[in-house]
Parts: sequence; C-alpha cells; structure tokens
Amino acid sequence: MQTSDRLTNLAQLTVPTRTATVSRTTGETDVQVTLNLDGTGQCAAKTGIPFLDHMLHQISSHGLIDLHVQATGDLEIDDHHTNEDVGITLGMALAKALGDRKGIIRFGHFVAPLDEALIQVALDFSGRPHLSYGLEIPTQRVGTYDTQLVREFFVAIVNHSQMTLHIRQLDGINSHHIIEATFKALARSLRMAAEIDPRRAHTIPSSKGVL
Repeated sequence: MQTSDRLTNLAQLTVPTRTATVSRTTGETDVQVTLNLDGTGQCAAKTGIPFLDHMLHQISSHGLIDLHVQATGDLEIDDHHTNEDVGITLGMALAKALGDRKGIIRFGHFVAPLDEALIQVALDFSGRPHLSYGLEIPTQRVGTYDTQLVREFFVAIVNHSQMTLHIRQLDGINSHHIIEATFKALARSLRMAAEIDPRRAHTIPSSKGVL
C-alpha cells in the first residue's frame, strides 16, 4: 500500500473529539457536567458530597474520560437529590457525547478487584435503559455517604445514557472497597464500549442499523 493510501485510510478512521456539556437546574439542584470521551483522565469534581467526588474521579481516571462536574444542591436536607441529579446529568452528557453511537464497540465489560472485593460490570450502549444491580453493601454509610444512594446513582445514569448495565458482586465485605471497585469496573467498561472500532468506524454497531 502506498504511503498516501495509508494516510487516507487513517484519515477516514478519524472521528471528531467526542465532548459534551450539559447543565440541569431544578428547584433542588444545579448541576453542570462537561466531559471528553477521548480524554486522558483529567477530573475536577465538586458536588458537595466528598465520597461521590471520589467515585467520579474513579470514572475519569480509569475510563480515560476528562470530566468536570460542578453541583450545588439541598444538602441541608440530605445527599439524595444532588447524588441523583449528578447521575442524571452525567448520563445525559454521555448520551450527547456518543451522538448516534456510530463506530463504537458498544459493549464493555470488566472485573475489578480491590483488596477482598471483586466486582463484575457488563454494559451495552443499547439505547434501552436497564439496570441489574447485585451489590450487597454491608453498612448504611461510608463516612457520611448513605450507601443506598449508590443504586440511585446508577439508576439515574442508566436511564439518561440509555445503557444496559449489569453489576455483580463476586466477593467483598468492606463497603468502601465494594463501591469503589464497582466504579472502577464501570469506568473500564465505559472505556471499552465507547472506543471506536476501526473495522466499522462509520457504521452503527447494530444489525438494525440504529441504536
């Protein structure tokens, strides 16, 4: 193959930088999310919920997603509204950055260990939101964070990114380890699923032709 032909083929595989900024304001929260799916894992998260910020850093670092999250909410009540609305806005930003999902691998999976915890995540950017949630977190709180909010975060991100997400806990007794391993496994699964497949960089990854 001539050099010019190789350069042409490489150019044909080039896709625009996949970025999105989404703002969502309600009577309870004000959330802004900016992300770059083709980033290097740079993260700035300020939600007012320290443990959630820590988990957003896991998504960014291990998913190689540049992520900026700014949120204010009615934390004087509890963390529920802010936690959920960050998940909603992040899901909306993922959907916007993926666009028509042309060329993506679409499926992602990963098994992440963190000390005694072992978590399996599998996802599909199917266009059909579904969550199968199999975590058994033994304590009510990690620090000040209510561990019931983990499921609420995933419900929100699934519904608004329109992904199918399965989470399985294979092992684990420490709540922090279980949750963090879940976010790390999600991050690596997102990274895999959002990558461009060079064999069909310009087609929808579905036999139906649409997602």
